[in-house]
Amino acid sequence: MASEAATTSTRQMAGEVAGGTSYVTKQRILDVAERLFVERGFSSTSLRMITTDAEVNLAAVNYHFGSKEGMIEEVLKRRLAPLNRERVVSLDALETLSVAPTVQEILKAYISAAVKLSRDPAAGGFLFLRLLGRAFTEPNEIVKRQMQQQYDEVARRYRRAFAKALPQLPEQELIWRMHFMFGAIVYAMAGSDVMQIVASCELKDVNDFNALSERLVQFLSAGLQAPVPTV
Repeated sequence: MASEAATTSTRQMAGEVAGGTSYVTKQRILDVAERLFVERGFSSTSLRMITTDAEVNLAAVNYHFGSKEGMIEEVLKRRLAPLNRERVVSLDALETLSVAPTVQEILKAYISAAVKLSRDPAAGGFLFLRLLGRAFTEPNEIVKRQMQQQYDEVARRYRRAFAKALPQLPEQELIWRMHFMFGAIVYAMAGSDVMQIVASCELKDVNDFNALSERLVQFLSAGLQAPVPTV
């Protein structure tokens, strides 16, 4: 009885009441955490900052996630899982065709899912693309571990697809080129800050993710298919 009472008390403190309040509370915490991680970084954002902005207490965080590490995992997983699942589905569709997919087609399959996400605030939108930029570059071991888990299948599938489309590339060279590819995609999708610095004219299509996607496909396709360096 005492255990049941403690569980009930924890649920009440966490905001779990009839009518789906618990789910709403959890999503509000994740939304706030996502925004603060973008603004301040994973390591510099404290649980107190998140609970204050989300207007919940620490019990709610502990109930839903168990820890800050659990929260980071959920923030990344709720967006990356469907994003990378769509990438795999798009690649599956390509590979069922009678003609082997080209490098450009494989790139489009990978990039188009991020373009779709960028237009959908409910799926994270541009904010989550900015968070991905942080996640790939911030020296946080928890984040690194989660990113490796979330990208494991999609990276293996696309590496295999590129290997078939680029049989002339040694495995080590392909890995390097995919490393550059992932970096360019994440950086380009996360914003145009550097473009504003180097531009000497008014930029067009800065927020047009379709145009960005086409430019990325052309640029990356050329890089992936470039001659193997002799040095």
